[in-house]
Amino acid sequence: MCRHLAYLGPAVPLRSVLLDPPHGLYRQSWAPRLQRHGTVNADGFGVGWYAAGDPVPARYRRAVPIWADASLPDVARVISSGAVLAAVRDATAGTALGETAVAPFASGPWLFSHNGALAGWPASAAALSAGSLGAEALLSLEALTDSAFLWLLVLGRLRAGAPLDVALAATIGAVEAAGGRYGPGRLNFLLTDGRSVAATTDGEALWYRHAGGAVTVASEPGDGEPGWTEVPDRQVLTATVARVTVRPLGSPAAGQPTEGPSTEGPLTEGPLTEGIGIR
Repeated sequence: MCRHLAYLGPAVPLRSVLLDPPHGLYRQSWAPRLQRHGTVNADGFGVGWYAAGDPVPARYRRAVPIWADASLPDVARVISSGAVLAAVRDATAGTALGETAVAPFASGPWLFSHNGALAGWPASAAALSAGSLGAEALLSLEALTDSAFLWLLVLGRLRAGAPLDVALAATIGAVEAAGGRYGPGRLNFLLTDGRSVAATTDGEALWYRHAGGAVTVASEPGDGEPGWTEVPDRQVLTATVARVTVRPLGSPAAGQPTEGPSTEGPLTEGPLTEGIGIR
């Protein structure tokens, strides 16, 4: 169910993040090594990046497999960035297809991707929406997909002032509280504002490498070089170029960051604003 990655560090050509790694996102579109659900990610791809001095990211998204876009190698060769989020898609059954259904989703300074599936879609979305989201918010969905709906829930918390990691973890808590009868979902989220990255592990794999003044967070390692660390399941990761913090889902964002797992107490539920629209 999809592969995604985020990169923060010195500005580099997009090609070096997407296409050049021997087991990178490009190859993972047809030959992922560690994917637990699905085998081919051919339902589209997207990349978002930040230009120097501009807090609002640009996006390039297509509904074709990443290997079928003849323009991408040239685009990725000449565009450089120090903050990138990209994904290749294996569509969840019963969700929309097309370019608007492909991550990264965006609003203001944020880019978001979801690797997994919302259990019970779309009935579970109705349960989560009741009393929390207005009709305007639901009508603003970019695509009729579980990932776009989950982005709406995350975005509401971001706009209410929640830090990146709290917005992700609180959304997972709300999904589990409202949708437990639908069975377990798979809610690996990836979120950036161009300065930091937050990610969750909930049913899918996640790895990171922090070295040389850069950090990469990805569904699986893009190469066989040393330095990759697997994130255990049910964790929330926060990363900047300076440090990476991993805590259990349910631990607070407050506290002294440390490299690797932490055992601090629960993350609190953030507020969800009525009538949130994606613009």
